[in-house]
Amino acid sequence: MRFVGLVVAVLAGSVNVASSQIMADYSSEDTTLYEYCSQYQILYTKIREQTITPDSARQEFSAIMRGLQNRFRSSETIPSDSAQRDSLRRLGTYFSFPIRGYTTSAIGGSHGEGYRGNGFDLFDYAVRGSHPAQDIFVVDRNQDNIDDKTGQPVDILAMSSGLVLAIETDWHPGSEYRGGNWIWIYDPILNGLFYYAHNNQVDVRPGQWVQAGQKIAEMGRSGYNAYKARSPTHLHLMYLQIQPDGLPQPLNTYSWLLTAKLSK
Repeated sequence: MRFVGLVVAVLAGSVNVASSQIMADYSSEDTTLYEYCSQYQILYTKIREQTITPDSARQEFSAIMRGLQNRFRSSETIPSDSAQRDSLRRLGTYFSFPIRGYTTSAIGGSHGEGYRGNGFDLFDYAVRGSHPAQDIFVVDRNQDNIDDKTGQPVDILAMSSGLVLAIETDWHPGSEYRGGNWIWIYDPILNGLFYYAHNNQVDVRPGQWVQAGQKIAEMGRSGYNAYKARSPTHLHLMYLQIQPDGLPQPLNTYSWLLTAKLSK
């Protein structure tokens, strides 16, 4: 509870920050969590639109991630070493399965083999071929974003508690942008980023704190490839572990999904 209180207290003074107030010094102790969210949103947009070089993007990303980690590090409830974090990740109570009403049988491939991390580069939008993620499929034969089993939209749930860093809600058919309507959530305990893509509806906003198992979106078919008829309706789930240098390393979430708490 002390950790949740810290987040609420920090966010309380952050929610009314205008974009003109975004600071250039990403590591400043005066930078609010909301400003970090704004900085990340702007950076990811520049990467997608290829208006920043990969090297410059790496530098900005590293500074933002280090700043975020330092802001949360003051809480005594944040594990300070990898052994503590690994212990938490092995607990069956830490993660929530990210799709309500579905189980691990919905994960694509056999034994998580759909994950391909080699060649991944978050900072070069032109790089293709890797798939550092797990795709989780639902029953939607007519591809209308409605679960054939329930007749209702499918809820996407936060896999762990964290800070909503950035969202996209303006994808439309014909757009060449990959990922569609996406959500980035920073987990300060793991010091990593969860990415939830192809959503039809996004129900959270940057700067918002979410709990594990909380609804954050409704599944969709947004995204350049996900919208095509050849692609079954699914959630694209990626996790990036932030390294000591502040840069991301993709990590396979398959073992976490197997132990995650299911939601009806």
